Amino acid sequence: MKVWIDQDLCTGDGICAEIAPDVFEMLDDGLAYVKDGGTVLAKGPQALATVAGGKEDVVIESAEECPGECIFIEV
Repeated sequence: MKVWIDQDLCTGDGICAEIAPDVFEMLDDGLAYVKDGGTVLAKGPQALATVAGGKEDVVIESAEECPGECIFIEV
């Protein structure tokens, strides 16, 4: 599974970072970003992170709870 965030849709609520802090991080610009192995990736679909085994459920929950509907999952 891979995941990315469309920062143009991100509302900055931080729900994703609360649910899955190993996968998502809020930066100083108030937007959420994905992390891949602890490294925060750039904006948009080119910032496609591989979801570590065992984290799939929290990534799906984050996407479902996101008010901006900005989390995109690829399987």
